[in-house]
Amino acid sequence: MKLIYSLLLILCGLVITNAQKTFTVEGTVQDFHDKTSLENAVVKIGDFTAKTDKSGKFSFNKIPSGNYTLIAKHPDCNDYTENVGVTQDVHLSITLEHHVQDIETVTIHGNHESNGSLIVKTLDKSEIERNSTDNLGNLLSKISGVSTLKTGNNISKPIIHGLYGSRISILNNGVKLAEQEWGVEHAPNVDINNFQHIDVIKGASALKYGSDAIGGVVVMEPEIFPKKDTIKGSIGLSGISNGRGLALDADVAKIWKNGWAVKSGGSIKKLGDQSAPDYNLKNTGMDFSSFNFTVQNNTYEKGISFDYYLTNQNIGILRDSHVSTTGDYDRAMTATIPVYSGNFSYDIDNPRQVIEHHIAKVSAFKRFSTIGKLSATYSYQYNHRQEYDIRRGELKDTPSLDLELMTHQFNLNDLLEREKWSLETGIDGSFQNNYSDPATKARRLIPNYDKYSAGAYSVFKYKISNHFNVEAGARYDFTRYDVTKWYDKSDWESRYADVFPEFYAKTDQNRILTRPQLNYNNASFNAGLEYRPSSMFDLKFNYAKVGRSPNVAELFSDGLHHSAGIIETGDMELKNEQGHQFNLTVDSKFNVLRGLNISVNPYFFITKNFINEVPVGIKGTIRGVFPEWAYQQIDAKMYGLDLDVNFKITDDLTYIGKGSYVYGQDETNNEPLILMMPPNFSNALQFKKEKWNNFYFTVENQTFLKQTRFPIRNADLEIYQDGELVNKTIDFSTPPNGYSLWNIQTGVNISKNFSAGLIVNNLFNTSYRDYLNRLRFFADEAGRNFILNFRYRF
Repeated sequence: MKLIYSLLLILCGLVITNAQKTFTVEGTVQDFHDKTSLENAVVKIGDFTAKTDKSGKFSFNKIPSGNYTLIAKHPDCNDYTENVGVTQDVHLSITLEHHVQDIETVTIHGNHESNGSLIVKTLDKSEIERNSTDNLGNLLSKISGVSTLKTGNNISKPIIHGLYGSRISILNNGVKLAEQEWGVEHAPNVDINNFQHIDVIKGASALKYGSDAIGGVVVMEPEIFPKKDTIKGSIGLSGISNGRGLALDADVAKIWKNGWAVKSGGSIKKLGDQSAPDYNLKNTGMDFSSFNFTVQNNTYEKGISFDYYLTNQNIGILRDSHVSTTGDYDRAMTATIPVYSGNFSYDIDNPRQVIEHHIAKVSAFKRFSTIGKLSATYSYQYNHRQEYDIRRGELKDTPSLDLELMTHQFNLNDLLEREKWSLETGIDGSFQNNYSDPATKARRLIPNYDKYSAGAYSVFKYKISNHFNVEAGARYDFTRYDVTKWYDKSDWESRYADVFPEFYAKTDQNRILTRPQLNYNNASFNAGLEYRPSSMFDLKFNYAKVGRSPNVAELFSDGLHHSAGIIETGDMELKNEQGHQFNLTVDSKFNVLRGLNISVNPYFFITKNFINEVPVGIKGTIRGVFPEWAYQQIDAKMYGLDLDVNFKITDDLTYIGKGSYVYGQDETNNEPLILMMPPNFSNALQFKKEKWNNFYFTVENQTFLKQTRFPIRNADLEIYQDGELVNKTIDFSTPPNGYSLWNIQTGVNISKNFSAGLIVNNLFNTSYRDYLNRLRFFADEAGRNFILNFRYRF
């Protein structure tokens, strides 16, 4: 009996002792980026739950000893999970990824959510898919303040507030495109179907993308994959009536919950000759293909990604833009119907351009609690451009221009965020080699060169109050050109022999070999503020002091630019552009019917040493007769206004309006700047009914007024009429008349995963010419176009 009592006492003692083995588990929950305390975070340990207070603190009392899984959650944060052993009192410091709104630069149009954070956007995936057969330039022209500089109907490059070319940076998944972008007819080599959204930053305030982006930045971002085990993708098929074309795009991704993902995709597009309302546009077909591949492993704390992109294009150039004699040139400029209109064909003959572009990129990031998010990116680009002129005999299939451009880029970036401020700092560098193949047996428009670039930047943002934020940034850039170029002896001696004698290398008969080495330094900075007193009003202002170095074409162009159909002349004495830019946006919301949003964006840009390309005459060559354009340096100013209106009349019916005006003035010559976007506006009504299988129908009217501000840059041409040589003035200056176009767009989900859409552009088959089309002298724009598209998602 004593033994039984003893065992019971020991057992009770053990129970009492174990019951006393409880401990306190407490701690704090903070934002990983800026270390601010997170209120109302839910913390679970075993079956126990607590919430954080205003100081981000939580506490559990009497937690029995043992091993537990602790989970912390907060809205817009990734969950935090940790295994905790409780054998004594425990204090934990938990950090969560909590997204906060940053100060944004002056950007275009609306908002969209991405991975729980609110950012400014231009075009989301649904808009890209509906317009999947468009090129990037035409797609972005749907945005106020953005227009396109065209060479015919298949080549277009974006213009932001009157600026284009080297003044616009285009980023493909973080890689700045390097593709001979100086050319007026060098369209961006991208497939818009690769991207989840495309953002546009107006103005030069985004210094992290380079100080040369005076006009703005186009940022194309791919999809961010969800953290789950799945396979997803889509297939799109489109039929195009004008050009009798077909387009196909497809992508598939395998995603794992642990952060691994593999994705591949691509597209093809084939077009034949397009047509104006009254005639065929000879040699305006195109072949396009692309391929992309991504493999990545991304978690919240770290990630690594490899990406590859390939595009191939074969683009026909309107046949009438290349002629042999002065008489033919006069007829091509003045003919009611193009001389070479002919019958429809899928053949792509000379003149044409063939472009192959590769991008290989590896990037990685790691988050540190002390120094923030550290990111590194290396990319390699290979751009091969061939331009074919109309040549005879053995040179018929030999390109007149054959350029190979290889570009290496590296960027190291650190983003440090705290409760009231953030600091983003980075360095980048690039090396570029261009090879102009002499096998063309034509004067090399662009010489062989090496380009070295390096830059450093820093952007500081400070939150003064809940309604008022400020930011400031600075950047320094260094650029060096090492060039090998031949000049005609007469040109060298008349223009550069006395100015740059150190560049002389040798003389070969009537040619001079030179080795120019030019260095450029640029310092830029910007300051901005945001005032947001309520959700109904938002004001943003940015000032930027900008600088841009001349590009290689502006310095060294020398000869016939074949696919552009012009002779171009550079100037090695060009200096850095220097300017001051002001951007203001005011976004207001009004409680009218279902909601009225109005956005107004006035801007002003004044610049010294602005590099301007203008026509200076007409020259006859063994290739034919072509206008000559020369690069000149002037003082200039631009200002304008963009307006966006979104008025939700009912739950299903919305009015969408936009308008743009830009004023450009050559202060040196006291004349308007050339190729400024005409005043334009559009009005659209959109009906959307989600209950009707996401049915939508949009009717839009676009109106472009006649550009009344233009420089007079006509040229005299000697031609034979009735056997006599006469002098005739060719009008390169007068813009075409204004025009108004109607477009419709409709679509519906046929089933859960299958949708269909229809676009009709230029509904009434209007004949018109676009002032910003470099081939407007020879033919009308394309007529009515039906685009029927189907998409299956899985």
